[in-house]
Amino acid sequence: MEKHITLPLTKELARTLHAGETVYVTGTIYTSRDAGHKRMCEALARGEQLPFDPTDATIYYVGPTPAKPGQVIGSAGPTTSGRMDAYAPTMMRAGARGMIGKGARLPEVVEAMKECSGVYFGAIGGAGALLARCIKKAELIAYEDLGAEALRKLYVEEMPLVVIIDSEGRSLYEEGRAAYLASRK
Repeated sequence: MEKHITLPLTKELARTLHAGETVYVTGTIYTSRDAGHKRMCEALARGEQLPFDPTDATIYYVGPTPAKPGQVIGSAGPTTSGRMDAYAPTMMRAGARGMIGKGARLPEVVEAMKECSGVYFGAIGGAGALLARCIKKAELIAYEDLGAEALRKLYVEEMPLVVIIDSEGRSLYEEGRAAYLASRK
């Protein structure tokens, strides 16, 4: 199934998305990788505010390359999501609901997704230049010293993603593998 959604990713919207669906996302997303996540989680532990309101936010695990003249952003392909697994439950409990990346997630992350109505979207690795075409605005908002890993606010239009793990914990990685193995019998 194919859906077109507009962010923010509310609980109600998250619950309508199911593992295996293709989703075209429009709206504001934030970028961060492990160094940025570490800083944000340390700030939360100190009782500090984050550089953006995490409520219903979607975070893209990406370290984009510098923009060439005339471009909004450089190549923007996903990084391995497992690098954020130590931080993802804290971020979801702070209000973030969507995550965009590639690769499997730990059971603790899936449990936090079920608790917080989170959704994990997969982006196609190796297609960073194509994904960058969906990014219409990019703004550096924090952690400039982290370079490519700095926290950015992006506005995207029709970004093609796949729901890998839905808010009920159903995983395309598990269900897809099971369906393939069943078809081989």
